[in-house]
Amino acid sequence: MNPALLLRALTAGLLAVVMAILPAGAQTALDKVSFGTNWVAEAEHGGFFQALADGTYKSYGLDVTIVPGGPNDNNRILLIAGKLDFFMAANTLMSFDAVTNNVPVVTVAAIFQKDPQVFLTHPESKVAKLEDLKPLTLFVSKEGIASYFQWLKFEYGFSEEKVKPYTFNSQPFLADKLSAMQGYVTSEPFAIEKAAKFKPGIILLADHGFNTYSTLIETRRELTDKKPDLVQRFVDASIVGWYHYLYGDNAAGNAMIKKLNPEMTDELLAYSVAKMKEYGIVDSGDTLRDGIGAMSDARVASFFDKMARAGVVRRDIDFRNAYTLRFTNKGVGLDLRPKN
Repeated sequence: MNPALLLRALTAGLLAVVMAILPAGAQTALDKVSFGTNWVAEAEHGGFFQALADGTYKSYGLDVTIVPGGPNDNNRILLIAGKLDFFMAANTLMSFDAVTNNVPVVTVAAIFQKDPQVFLTHPESKVAKLEDLKPLTLFVSKEGIASYFQWLKFEYGFSEEKVKPYTFNSQPFLADKLSAMQGYVTSEPFAIEKAAKFKPGIILLADHGFNTYSTLIETRRELTDKKPDLVQRFVDASIVGWYHYLYGDNAAGNAMIKKLNPEMTDELLAYSVAKMKEYGIVDSGDTLRDGIGAMSDARVASFFDKMARAGVVRRDIDFRNAYTLRFTNKGVGLDLRPKN
């Protein structure tokens, strides 16, 4: 045989052997993906960090970088500018706002089936249902006034005369036993218990008709058009990460959260996960059939109608452009939910 041909054959054979013994991940370059959250690292982002820490993203062929948000960061602007591939949007109102302003982003999955927004009350006020909040002084942020409180006014007859500004300081609430304070079910009740040594009452707005999705995965529309496989793999891997975080060993995800946010404690992380389970924040309703991340046309239409009637969004926008069901409702990860 021609020596050159022999050398070529030997080289090809050796390459085939090497490729056969290498793991699949080493044979294919991972796709680099960047994902921005909307706040500092915390349990409410746990499934994403879990998917990164335990290798789930890598198993889906992704090299993911998570960029935490914060009070002085705007990762959504970076998404729109093409500096990030995905963003964690707070709720469906942000999606409607994007349509109103012709921002070319789209929601591809809803990690939280329930918005974690609550009102906290003192035991002395004996609040048992949402309507019982009406006589109380309500500490509400300016963002809350512009969104859920407009719904409370329209649907339940609440009055802004009872509202005082909430500045993310619990002291005014603690000083007034006939008041209620906004918060997240996963964090503020814990802080109140630690500071004031009592368990506050909790009214979760999602259980009274405020049916926005929350903690959305959002991306640019061009990415869904040009790289749908990449979008699908990121959504699927994130969903698996959330099942692992809620029901498996979440030590790896929590370790990453604590490294990025040293103020986070094991106690608060455990509390937040327990509350997400107790209130069905992530896994309830449609997710029991369609998997975490589920969305439905009927649910989005219902929320849009409520917000339009309350004057929060314009009735004339095509809200259906805010989201797509193309990448969710596939039952990904259902086998990871505990059977009992």
